[in-house]
Amino acid sequence: MNRYPRDFRGYGPNPPDANWPGGAKIAISLVLNYEEGGENNLLHGDKQSEAFLSDIAGAAPWPGLRHWNMESIYDYGARAGFWRLHRLFTGMGLPVTIYGVTSALARNPEQVAAMKAAGWEIASHGLKWVDHRDMDEAEERAQITESFRLHEEVVGEPPHGWYTGRCSMNTVRLTAETGRLDWISDTYDDDLPYWMEAGERDQLVIPYTLEANDMRFATAPGYIEGEQFFTYLKDTFDTLYAEGEAGRAKMFSVGLHCRLIGRPGKIAGLKRFLDYARGHDGVWFARRIDIARHWAATHPHQRFERPSQMARARFVERFGSVFEHSPWIAERAWGLELGPAHDSAAGLHNALSRMFRSASQDERLGVLKAHPDLAGKLAAAKRLTPESTAEQASAALDALTDEERATFQRLNADYVAKHGFPFIIAVRDNDKASILKAFQTRIGNDTATEFATACKQVERIAELRLKDMLPR
Repeated sequence: MNRYPRDFRGYGPNPPDANWPGGAKIAISLVLNYEEGGENNLLHGDKQSEAFLSDIAGAAPWPGLRHWNMESIYDYGARAGFWRLHRLFTGMGLPVTIYGVTSALARNPEQVAAMKAAGWEIASHGLKWVDHRDMDEAEERAQITESFRLHEEVVGEPPHGWYTGRCSMNTVRLTAETGRLDWISDTYDDDLPYWMEAGERDQLVIPYTLEANDMRFATAPGYIEGEQFFTYLKDTFDTLYAEGEAGRAKMFSVGLHCRLIGRPGKIAGLKRFLDYARGHDGVWFARRIDIARHWAATHPHQRFERPSQMARARFVERFGSVFEHSPWIAERAWGLELGPAHDSAAGLHNALSRMFRSASQDERLGVLKAHPDLAGKLAAAKRLTPESTAEQASAALDALTDEERATFQRLNADYVAKHGFPFIIAVRDNDKASILKAFQTRIGNDTATEFATACKQVERIAELRLKDMLPR
């Protein structure tokens, strides 16, 4: 099977109504990454020093060496930054989700106690805050298992959520396959939670952010002052809040780090934003576990048979009649590079139509000839396909007067005699009067024009049929 795994469709043009508690127009998730004591360090058994997300310009790993300046910046996050943020959030009564590197949590017991006392959610940020991109799958699975064990030992309960950050291509699948997590966040692909199917597991994904994130203070291009951070957060909030007012409520993640936003000059911008957001009605500040529980209760996952995952025989059985009596179109479409984007009516219609459009003139003519006459002899003998029967009935073509039936039969005969194929129109887009008018108009067209028109109508009929069969 030639299959493409990336999902470019998501919710498509019609995302669900989040229906946040209390009719909130926006859900804000404040996330504090706790990595201090879990970063690359010879003391932690790593081969080099840390080089990521600090105020050291142009930092690079020091192989085989400790990096005093880097370590002291991380230490600041634990010693000062965390407590400044703790006072801010608890003083405002705001809930927080901690992305806690398990080994860092184990080295910071006072901060863990403060997180728990504040009622913050402590999710897992992996066993160590290191790059997983080249990590062997077996090693990564082992680290995930150990992170669960150590997290429960240090925190007193296992994590309900997970975000690795510097993940591999296997991370999302491996964390989902544990079957132990209410949510995972190693994606950046939506403004709403969504469900992912990992084998038998229906896993909730709550996408995260790398742009509404204080990490931009340590990357280029990025923020150089708190006011820029405030402005970006405010602009994001205003856009999402307006969408919520229009009935399309979304989620807004704000990513934070103790050693970055915990600095006095940076936290001022965050505080301004929090004051601004709290000044609006209909704002739900929530931990990610609260969002996950709401989504699971309000939008439970519904599995359906996905075209991109069907075997050839099942695919043809299911969709072989979408183009009238022409299963060869489905047979060819199955061989395309199908993926999640083709599991909707619009997506699969595109794949099937590609095969119809790329077929030879004679093959397309065969499809046109496979269509029955409108209100013709096959209809009278009840020998139409179920799809055609329902379509003709939708325009009351199964309940014609004798005079109307005679008119249709005369037009059918004249049309076929002139063009060599039946008159085709998407009946469900029309009524009896508009069909007759189109019949009388189109019969005068030249055959080339009418062939092209009929082909477009065939595609439209297929589209309407697929909308009855698949999500839109």
